[in-house]
Amino acid sequence: MNTTIRRRRPAFDREEGVRIAQELFHAHGYDAVSIADLTKAMSIVPPSLYAAYGSKLELFERALNRYVSISALPIDKLLALEGEPTEVLTNLFVTVAKHYTQHPSLRGCMVTEAMRADDPEAAAMAVEIASPAISQIRSYVAKHAPPEKVDGITDYVVMTLRGLSSYACLGYAQEKLVECSKVAGRVFEAEFAPG
Repeated sequence: MNTTIRRRRPAFDREEGVRIAQELFHAHGYDAVSIADLTKAMSIVPPSLYAAYGSKLELFERALNRYVSISALPIDKLLALEGEPTEVLTNLFVTVAKHYTQHPSLRGCMVTEAMRADDPEAAAMAVEIASPAISQIRSYVAKHAPPEKVDGITDYVVMTLRGLSSYACLGYAQEKLVECSKVAGRVFEAEFAPG
């Protein structure tokens, strides 16, 4: 008599699949991650991935939203800290530099890097997700800077944050990016100086 009991394979955990996809997309970028990479990491076959998520792009959207809810810095809270604009914005740069370099392989900002994706739909998705944070920065600058300087300062802040993400992805050391953040912050002394 055969007493071998066949064990049923555990049900596929969709949320765990999103977590796995998030790490792959963050580490390698949307364009470099294939369906084969995703299914291998999740131990499923392509039809199961499509059944669970619809498409690679839809899975990417879920991964981006998971990243924002779990890993993204609270820009609004950092901008709400007490202090002069020069101090608050410099602290924003320094905090971002530390955050983007805290993990050995998941460096930089997943959303920021996705904005440069070759796939136009993936890039547009990331731009849309990034928009609220950019609006928060602009609103903060508008409260403290002369109207004619708001666009320039906002662009400078956003470009610096994107640069910190890029250099974190390139493997620059945290100490170096923190020092660069402090140097970048010195620009605000002139920009916010009384007219």
